Amino acid sequence: MMHGLDHWSHWVQDCESRGERYIVVTLIGARGSTPRASGTKMVVAESLVRGTIGGGELEHRVIRRAQELLTDEGPAQLLEHYPLGEKLGQCCGGSTSVLYERFVPCAPALYLFGAGHVGKALAPLLATLPLRVHWVDERPRMLPEQAPEGLTTITEADGLRIIDNAEANAYFVIMTHNHPLDFALVERVLARGDAAYVGVIGSESKARRFRLRLAHRGYGEKAVDSVYCPIGLDAVPGKRPAEIAVSVAAQLIAHYHAHAPQHSEAPAAAGLRWHDLSTLAGSLEGATSAQLSRNEETNE
Repeated sequence: MMHGLDHWSHWVQDCESRGERYIVVTLIGARGSTPRASGTKMVVAESLVRGTIGGGELEHRVIRRAQELLTDEGPAQLLEHYPLGEKLGQCCGGSTSVLYERFVPCAPALYLFGAGHVGKALAPLLATLPLRVHWVDERPRMLPEQAPEGLTTITEADGLRIIDNAEANAYFVIMTHNHPLDFALVERVLARGDAAYVGVIGSESKARRFRLRLAHRGYGEKAVDSVYCPIGLDAVPGKRPAEIAVSVAAQLIAHYHAHAPQHSEAPAAAGLRWHDLSTLAGSLEGATSAQLSRNEETNE
């Protein structure tokens, strides 16, 4: 079933593509008269709030609570109960529970500059990897109208600006149609000083020229040696676009696995255990039933 752009999954995808942590808010156990039904979702991030759980004081408090949880390092899931009525200044009289779920995108960003033969062979491979891939080319006709799923295309004449605005620890794969542009992009990446990876397509002679020019520009040996040029693994030979693409993808896979954080040193944030959730849901249901009974008695 296809959903419109206002579906919560699209808001999640938007946050994931930017590498921005977010909270998925879900109404559960709605009882009595409530603004929205159980299952209603809203997505809250630092830069956006999408969807609604009915407005009013309830939504105001939930958004504020979600924004607090964005910077919290405690449990990744939280369940809170909200009786409506006088406490929240809403006339509904029912009650609902709200499940907060925090997500932190961990896939690094990768910027692929160039949509030539090798770029077209490489992009679909990168789209299948745990990377947030941005495919950049200043020539709109070179980029596909329908990009592979998991990849965003950028038609931008100023590649240097894209590099300046990129996230820290990003990957940069440079294979444009223009050698001077390749060099300008490489130099801009090195000027940042925080790239996780930078690779440039080219021959050994191109690599030597680039190293000499970078050294003349004042870049130290460590910075110059950090540039993978020629790009790709020597163990995967071949000059066909598909062969080069596989070689580059293999090098990227080896690199991000070698530099992946050791998660065993820091335990993952705890979530709600099923026993706790079911127990809490039962107690909330009992409390809600009692509250509704009191409301009915009052109305009589």
